[in-house]
Amino acid sequence: MNVWYSFLIAFAMYSRIPVPTVEWTEERMRYVMCFFPFIGLAEGALLWAWLLASKALGFGFEAAGLIGAAVPLAVTGGIHMDGFLDTMDALGSYGSREKKLEIMKDPHTGAFAVISCAGYLLCYGGILGELARTAALNCQTGIALAAVFFLERAFSGLSVAVFPCAKNTGLAAAFSDGAGRRSVRRILILWLVCGAAALWVSGGMAGVLAAGGQAVLFVWYYQMAKKKFGGITGDVAGFFLQVCEIASLLILVIGMKVTG
Repeated sequence: MNVWYSFLIAFAMYSRIPVPTVEWTEERMRYVMCFFPFIGLAEGALLWAWLLASKALGFGFEAAGLIGAAVPLAVTGGIHMDGFLDTMDALGSYGSREKKLEIMKDPHTGAFAVISCAGYLLCYGGILGELARTAALNCQTGIALAAVFFLERAFSGLSVAVFPCAKNTGLAAAFSDGAGRRSVRRILILWLVCGAAALWVSGGMAGVLAAGGQAVLFVWYYQMAKKKFGGITGDVAGFFLQVCEIASLLILVIGMKVTG
């Protein structure tokens, strides 16, 4: 039953999707990252459902995209966007590693975070609007969309289990420790293979390019986190997820346009 409890804890921590309340024991927390990608499946499915509904309601592509940009925030409660904004504030400071880590702990929002949030959401809405315009909103598109969100979370979860941590406290440090770390790695690698295969089958060459883009960003993420912060934190992991998400959706849309 610990597997089921870990699944529920993953959704309770990283989404606003209602799930039964269970006790967060150390044993159950150890395998939470194994189920992190399934939140992406739910998020992608709900976003696809919105795009279908907007088409049925006669919404324009712009409205469909801009409202659609709020769907991931509604599903996750903005937990990853919070990490993105904290990291953007830290990177914008151009301070030392210690200064950057200190800024990420500060509950106040800086100018770099506000500017980055506005730019991100505008671009995200534009990309989704173009996806609604370009793609046939069929099952294949829905699977490709869900696979993007699934795969990015498999990469993000793997980073928590593999990359060095910038500090010995926080969520990233808690999940990277423990006897089950090897099992978590193996399961997340399996999910990576499944997510990439789903993107290839459903999205064709556009899906392959999106999966490849995520892999390239994963390598960049490791190098950036180590250089700028000395390792990853929960905020930096959220930053990667948001960057990976918008970049792979853009690649998917461009790929669909090019390949017809």
